[in-house]
Amino acid sequence: MEIFIEPIGKLINEFSKLPGVGKKTAQRYAYKIVNMSKGEAEEFARAIVDCKAKVRYCKICGNFSEEEVCEICKTRDKSVICVVRDPRDVVAMEKLREYKGVYHVLHGVINPMEGVGPNDIHIKELLARIDGSVKEVIMATNPDVEGEATAMYIAKLLKPLGVNVTRLAHGIPIGGELEYTDEVTLSRALSERKSL
Repeated sequence: MEIFIEPIGKLINEFSKLPGVGKKTAQRYAYKIVNMSKGEAEEFARAIVDCKAKVRYCKICGNFSEEEVCEICKTRDKSVICVVRDPRDVVAMEKLREYKGVYHVLHGVINPMEGVGPNDIHIKELLARIDGSVKEVIMATNPDVEGEATAMYIAKLLKPLGVNVTRLAHGIPIGGELEYTDEVTLSRALSERKSL
């Protein structure tokens, strides 16, 4: 038995396809749309269609862009490349307003358990960017098993090319307590300690 009339049921179904959106949240979203004015609903729909029509991947770094080459690749220091998992990580780095280099988006990490190997992410494209002008590649993948494996794999490929490969430092977060810090994080914090 169908609980919702077809248009609402269809909308709930579409919203529930989004990551992190369960049936209850999808239902709330659908009701919100139904209660919008026609103009608001059309504006919402237009934003989705425009986003799909206008957003593409930068042909150099793989980040989101409205043009063939993104603004970061056009204007920033190309001698330093920060390698990240996906475009959301670029946004996180840009919030710092400290990094002045360019990015390379892998669009995933090596994860054999999910059938993702080195050829399934954008490693070849990164290697193609390495020329005499690139001085440093910063590995900024997540500090989990897959992120570490991906960083190590890429570092092994880059070292023979004479590029300085660095890794974002990981350690105890500000306000964290030693007793609640896992061994891997604590070990890394110890090994990457700095002089005061």
